[in-house]
Amino acid sequence: MITQAQIIEQGQKFGFEDVGFTSAAPFHDHKKLLLEMTDEYGWADEVGLDLKNGADPASILPGAKTIIVLIEPYFNKSYPSSMEAHFGRCYLDDDRVTKDGLAKRIKAFRQFLRDAGIDSRVPFNLPHRVGAARAGLGTFGKNCLFYSNKVVRCGSWTLPIAVVIDKEFTPGIASVKTDCPSWCKNACITSCPTGALKGNSKIDPRKCISYLTYFGDEITPLEIREPMGMYIYGCDRCQDVCPRNQPWLAQQLEPNERVAAKANNFELPRLLHMDKAYFESKIWPHMFYMGSDTIWKWKMNVARVMGNCRDKKYLPDLEKAFNENRDDRIKGMIAWAMGQIGNQDTGQILKSYSANNSGKVLKEISMAIQTIENKNKNKKNHNGAL
Repeated sequence: MITQAQIIEQGQKFGFEDVGFTSAAPFHDHKKLLLEMTDEYGWADEVGLDLKNGADPASILPGAKTIIVLIEPYFNKSYPSSMEAHFGRCYLDDDRVTKDGLAKRIKAFRQFLRDAGIDSRVPFNLPHRVGAARAGLGTFGKNCLFYSNKVVRCGSWTLPIAVVIDKEFTPGIASVKTDCPSWCKNACITSCPTGALKGNSKIDPRKCISYLTYFGDEITPLEIREPMGMYIYGCDRCQDVCPRNQPWLAQQLEPNERVAAKANNFELPRLLHMDKAYFESKIWPHMFYMGSDTIWKWKMNVARVMGNCRDKKYLPDLEKAFNENRDDRIKGMIAWAMGQIGNQDTGQILKSYSANNSGKVLKEISMAIQTIENKNKNKKNHNGAL
């Protein structure tokens, strides 16, 4: 029978920077929270996550005795600024589809356990962060994220990986608590422009920018288009402002060559004009929460970001994309973006679109024209005042 120390040593050999143990007892408090927040987490059941069932490790592996938690840093190398500006860091080197990095190491670790006569499962719906804290590997922040005791200078840039096994080992001392410094004035909560963070270490995931970038069937509501800022897929705002993360953000990290190699594929104009073949070969293998049937949402998000950029260089791409797309949600967001960026000439182009569009698209066009007219009016008033 292998020892706990041997498991830790092997986990570190496979590149996991911390390893802990907790019992496979049900996560009763977590399930209670999910039941109390049915409205906030109802969407998870709709997409097949089954978070409540995941609160009982025995439902994942009958005879479960222990959970081994492996701590994987996902931000131990620097990313191109063009990627960090628009995508959450945890998605930038994700190999859950390509299975050419982390997946190989998890597989090798499980093979090590199997060779020692230990059966294991790596569930997607077990509360990984709570498991890591229950194993004593770290604590929580007010942003509901897990902060390591040892990795990335005690920051939140980690993926806790829960491995449920059928053998019993000594559990760590639980540290399931919020441990933010008393002097922090709720930086994460106040910086969340969509009000997702509710305080008391609770979140309404439906308001989180990450959720909003890849869930939903309609055009992004007008009132949150600017607050969602420059993110196309995911969000790191509450992590970037967190005082507990500043020591790691101050690091000079070597470049992540894997991500740098694909950065050109994620340039905004390429994403705005991509077809299904491009999406499935270049984009989906790395960011897979949205399938090819939701390319419209990718393009809508890109148009929103272009509008929030306020950069006139994107106007030709937006005009081209308006004419090459038939989806009203894309066309509507493009019109909005053109209104945010454009001038009188853009207003004339938008007016030409009015004749061949109706309904929600026409409404967006009209609002965009009004936005441009208001900008021109304010500019004239300002010049007159001078």
